[in-house]
Amino acid sequence: MLSEPRSGRLAAWGNALLAGFVSPDDAVLAIVGEDAVHRVEGLPGEAGPVGLTLALGRLRALGVAGLRVALPAPGHPLGLSGPPVFNARALDAEEAVVCHGAALGLVPEVHEAGPAGDVHVEVVWHCLPVREAPPADVPSLGEAERELAEALREATDVLSRLDVAGSGPVAEAAVDAYRARAERGREVLAPGYPPRAVRVLELAQRVGLLISVAYENGHGGAVSASEMAARTEALRPVERTARRAQVAAYNAFVEERERGVR
Repeated sequence: MLSEPRSGRLAAWGNALLAGFVSPDDAVLAIVGEDAVHRVEGLPGEAGPVGLTLALGRLRALGVAGLRVALPAPGHPLGLSGPPVFNARALDAEEAVVCHGAALGLVPEVHEAGPAGDVHVEVVWHCLPVREAPPADVPSLGEAERELAEALREATDVLSRLDVAGSGPVAEAAVDAYRARAERGREVLAPGYPPRAVRVLELAQRVGLLISVAYENGHGGAVSASEMAARTEALRPVERTARRAQVAAYNAFVEERERGVR
């Protein structure tokens, strides 16, 4: 979770565009980010891959009123609703975007191109049919916020008892330094999202960073097999909670629209 998922950028800025908060150019610029180019393949009515601006316009014409995020992992189809073909591709990519208002979903395929030292990233979003059903295991923003706070307390307590890297001030400093670099000039969410969604996403990203730091900095004092297993068991549920909270934050725009808030 050290980086923002591409599905999150597409959903957030796509929602802002569909709601009229940003221009097509600004939305596409934010979605592409540091990648070279994004294209969409398999759109109904299009014979081949098209650019994001045209794709988002086509989705609007097809009735899409909002975009949701899915961040599935093995054994946890978070944000998915089927069918199996779409779920399998989303699980392989570890992310997807599901349209609200049309039975379509988008799964990214990432390619690196160019010579050594000048490699650039190209992304093709594959548009596929999805099942119109409630997404799996997505909490409300309120639930996500409560779960995150509890999971963070529990994980920090366990990791501290095991003397695991990632639970102390050194890890906190590493997280702060990373966030300062990663968030320079970046909005957490696109315009139009409720403040609570921004707060939940920031906390979810911070929890994800702590988990990553704990994994990347070795075993700390957890030298026995049982202690390392305990560390993994402590991190697994909090990582799952952080992913659920991320999805809840990105999907808040559509959830509010469904409730008639906007």
